[in-house]
Amino acid sequence: MANYYETLGVDKKADEKQIRQGFRKQARKFHPDLNPGDKEAEEKFKRINEAYEVLSDPDSRRKYDRFGDRWKLAGRFDGPHAGRNDIRFEWGSGRRDRGGDPFGGIDDLMSQFGSGFGRRRGAATSTRRIEAPVTVSLEDAYAGAKFNVTIPTAGRERRIEVTVPPGVDTGSVVHVSLDSGYELFLNMTVTPHSRLTRKGADLYTDVRVPLGDAILGGELEVDSLKGKVRLKVPPESQNGQRIRLSGQGMPKLGDPDTKGDMYVTLRPVLPTGLTDEERELVERLRELRSKRS
Repeated sequence: MANYYETLGVDKKADEKQIRQGFRKQARKFHPDLNPGDKEAEEKFKRINEAYEVLSDPDSRRKYDRFGDRWKLAGRFDGPHAGRNDIRFEWGSGRRDRGGDPFGGIDDLMSQFGSGFGRRRGAATSTRRIEAPVTVSLEDAYAGAKFNVTIPTAGRERRIEVTVPPGVDTGSVVHVSLDSGYELFLNMTVTPHSRLTRKGADLYTDVRVPLGDAILGGELEVDSLKGKVRLKVPPESQNGQRIRLSGQGMPKLGDPDTKGDMYVTLRPVLPTGLTDEERELVERLRELRSKRS
């Protein structure tokens, strides 16, 4: 059996916060949704879950520190109820397989997760925390979307559908109620966009402007996450000049009707391949401008 501390990349003296941070870092790196078809990453992900399940629980961590690979055997001597969590729990249809257990196998949910999405052992009525990393595009963060999240259970992968609300950002934590006594927390990561830069609820982008429109003024179409937006370019616009488009930014998490703004930076484009006539016009313009200086 691998060293659980090394699996999470933490020191043996790590506190609960450091163990949780180590798990999140490794889980994001090796999560099956981010490494489709990679069997090695899949096995690594299962070991990461197993390590976190043990080290995140004070009782199992104490046994692991004392007995090492044989820590599970120590549970046989902890009292008359040791081994109760060996009841199987299947997650798929949303119904619990009661199989003779008055809690329908609920107490074994986290031990069968493979594991470590944030298990907290205790009484059957205590809340257990499950964590899963989810990566979305900026478009999905804008509109909200449904995703399938992979959760290993009973040595197999299970997929459940979750809804990501509009407005999430990297670092956001989305709470999803799974079942009585269980809470799922999605640790969100929003991938960078090819054209738009996000700063809080505001979006920033650069737009190339034909030289004639920059000098004389005009209208352009700008791509926003909402669709095409008409942008009025004022006469004599300068390179780097910024125009604000109100309400074209990201929605506020929890209040999607409230949106930030979109800031468009103008980038006038100098023409190339001038014709003789065009060159004469530019020379004439230079002459006229030189007389004013």
